Amino acid sequence: MLHRVIQQFGLRVQSINEVEDSHSSTVYKCTLSNSENVFLKIPYTKLKCQREFEAYELLKGSISIPDMLDYWSGDLECPGAFLLSELKGKPLTSEASPSVAFQVGVLHAEMHTIRPPAVQVLTGIQNEFTNWSNFVEHQFYSFAEDVRDVLDAQLYKQAIVKFEEMKRWLPSPDGPSFIHMDFRSANIIVDGNKVSGIIDFESVRFGSTEIDFTKLFRDFLRFDTTLYKAYREGYKSIRPLIDLEMVLPFYRFTDAFNSIGWCKRRGIEKNALFLKQNVESLKKFLL
Repeated sequence: MLHRVIQQFGLRVQSINEVEDSHSSTVYKCTLSNSENVFLKIPYTKLKCQREFEAYELLKGSISIPDMLDYWSGDLECPGAFLLSELKGKPLTSEASPSVAFQVGVLHAEMHTIRPPAVQVLTGIQNEFTNWSNFVEHQFYSFAEDVRDVLDAQLYKQAIVKFEEMKRWLPSPDGPSFIHMDFRSANIIVDGNKVSGIIDFESVRFGSTEIDFTKLFRDFLRFDTTLYKAYREGYKSIRPLIDLEMVLPFYRFTDAFNSIGWCKRRGIEKNALFLKQNVESLKKFLL
């Protein structure tokens, strides 16, 4: 399939390397014969491909993202493919400066200012805002079918009870906003002391912003209060920030639970470390 996509885009490729930290698409970094670096992205499904395509159309000119150099809608064998420019830099790490954390906050808030288009009809990006509680519940219980096979019965039962208890205390949803759903360090590209932009849009929705802070907190913000403060200041310079202390416990809990189900779907042995981390996190919430 990779060679078909290369042929479809008419590329003259010097070298190809698969990008490892991509979970909903197959991504390759290609160096062309003119020494330019580009990325080939092949989503796993037609729906993910359509979401990604619509996201590039919606965010273009408003948010710092790669340029969509070319697009192929695919065929019966291939869901579709993207030819994308390179954002200079590397994924965000906990070694980042407060200045970078501030910029991440600005970028995140700018993304959250984007509302559902009034005229354009979207077939890939769903608007879940009006039924937000049902969306969160549906996600949780769809993964619960997989989690049941991993956790012991008592722990699983405790998690279900905990979810129903915590859900009652959620505030009114904040939106409707464009939410990334996978806003984590690996998808935020930083070049030195400057944020280059954000990548990967196969999971995006319109919904409540409250869910979109979870993975960034898990992977980045919780390790350094200075960075957390700088991020919050950056975000609030663009739009009001919800009470994260009120919503993060619930979404961190559901993220751990859903991630266990994700590991079951994608392969327990392949994702053993991630599974172990999330089981431990879940137990801490339940204790």
